[in-house]
Amino acid sequence: MDINVFRSLITVAGFLCFLGICAWAYSKHSKAGFDEAARLPLTDDDLPAGSGWHEKEVNKNG
Repeated sequence: MDINVFRSLITVAGFLCFLGICAWAYSKHSKAGFDEAARLPLTDDDLPAGSGWHEKEVNKNG
């Protein structure tokens, strides 16, 4: 097996993986999960004010 044949096989395998990931990302099966993940930054947290990680770091450092 020539090195160029090996390189061609790796290129084709990488391209097929790319197409598979694109098909998975745009499939209707995973749309609900992606929509939920897209809304996560916009949801309100249930934590009361003053209990975030920033206050804990400030108290720990000084």
